[in-house]
Amino acid sequence: MYTISQLYDLEHTLAADYLRGFTYPWEALKGIKDMILALGETLDPAEYDQPAPQVWVHKTAKVFPSAYLGAPCIIGPRTEVRHCAFIRGSALVGADCVVGNSVELKNVILFDHVQTPHYNYVGDSILGYYSHMGAGSITSNVKADKTLVVVKGGDEAVETGLKKFGAMLGDHVEVGCNAVLNPGTVIGRGSNVYPTSCVRGVVPENSIFKVTGEIVTKK
Repeated sequence: MYTISQLYDLEHTLAADYLRGFTYPWEALKGIKDMILALGETLDPAEYDQPAPQVWVHKTAKVFPSAYLGAPCIIGPRTEVRHCAFIRGSALVGADCVVGNSVELKNVILFDHVQTPHYNYVGDSILGYYSHMGAGSITSNVKADKTLVVVKGGDEAVETGLKKFGAMLGDHVEVGCNAVLNPGTVIGRGSNVYPTSCVRGVVPENSIFKVTGEIVTKK
């Protein structure tokens, strides 16, 4: 349940070729900036505007006047970047996405149809196709003791070698309002997280995370 192929349908991101070079999604985090820079140079200028150096915005995207687009970033077709959104850089945002008011993105890949609509922080993370983060939900990407992140699922622990690692959300994941996804969280395809939850470790696909220690299979 940890691998890219188990979490994501790569038909729904411009990062498909890049991600195919890895087994685990967190292995891709270190190279997101360079990937965006290389990918941006291949985009058709008839389809993408370049309002600033190393910033590519599809002509059908809507970027509100108070939004900040930091380089490098790519904003896909029909995506909305709403008022006071803060894209710090190294962000690949797919087609038909919503980056809402006061949302901050940093070193992320958002697949197509991802919604981060209200007061979200998403850093050092990958959000799969049609995943959605409820208002106020965030990814926490650095441990309090600053040690390297370990992905823990059941009796298994996978060392990532990363100090900064937020969350990997599979396709069609729903995260409830004001939930906190702790460093190294992996949520399988089609799973739900209850509002105000504090999530750590691995949530299997097609599950519901209710509270710590209580995960049930969807019926």
